Amino acid sequence: MKKARVLFVSQEIMPYLKENHMSKIGRYLPQGIQEKKKEIRTFMPRFGSINERRNQLHEVIRLSGMNLIIDDTDRPLIIKVASIQSARMQVYFIDNEDYFHRKAIIRDKNGNFFDDNDERTVFFNRGVLETVKKLGWAPDIIHCHGWMASLIPLYVKKAFKDNPLFSDTKVICSLYDDAFEEKLNEKFPRKIKLEGITDKDIEVYKTPDYQHLMKGAIQYSDALIKGSESIDSEVEKAAKESGKPFLDYQGAEMGQYVPAFNDFYDKILES
Repeated sequence: MKKARVLFVSQEIMPYLKENHMSKIGRYLPQGIQEKKKEIRTFMPRFGSINERRNQLHEVIRLSGMNLIIDDTDRPLIIKVASIQSARMQVYFIDNEDYFHRKAIIRDKNGNFFDDNDERTVFFNRGVLETVKKLGWAPDIIHCHGWMASLIPLYVKKAFKDNPLFSDTKVICSLYDDAFEEKLNEKFPRKIKLEGITDKDIEVYKTPDYQHLMKGAIQYSDALIKGSESIDSEVEKAAKESGKPFLDYQGAEMGQYVPAFNDFYDKILES
């Protein structure tokens, strides 16, 4: 029997970024799911604060070299990879000099939200899916973590729906306490668009704030997980009112959430 394949798209993974609840999940959930006999791939942005030498990142030449056009500008897509030896797991990094070489993650040293966080999000999400296409690896489930991974459901269900690698893929989104108060660039809906995505499909993004970004993820996901003990109340309400399978918060310990998530995956795959 073929192993189920799970693609993890995570905004933060330790030890590459500081330890917090999301980065711990990003680190230990893929390991736990792999130990449950599923096949995994894991992606995150190659933020500039990640020390390439210490973490032994290296470029994957056969996967790099594509260009993604965002707002009429060509952006080179670089793919890097590193291994977490103790977990026998690889992490793929989506890289681009303009978007990910600054030392801060989403805010500058003065706490200002980066003006191009909208384009960085688009680039990361499209970069993951284009790389998976190049790998020729068809995921049964894609599990998204963090608002910077929140466009994956839209792209899979609309822009990539006719690609045989993604036509049967189920998308699950974990909802965290990662809200921001700022708005993304007002041109965000235009920058999202790809062939297969209509104006109606992206109406939710006309107000480009955190709540609507996550409501878009909820709209296009097959199932949802409450990833933090406390999340934005408007987002939680939208998730529960969506009528989609919803797994409540499962705690911060690997022994709690890994079995629960694995059972949830199996349930979604059977539905």
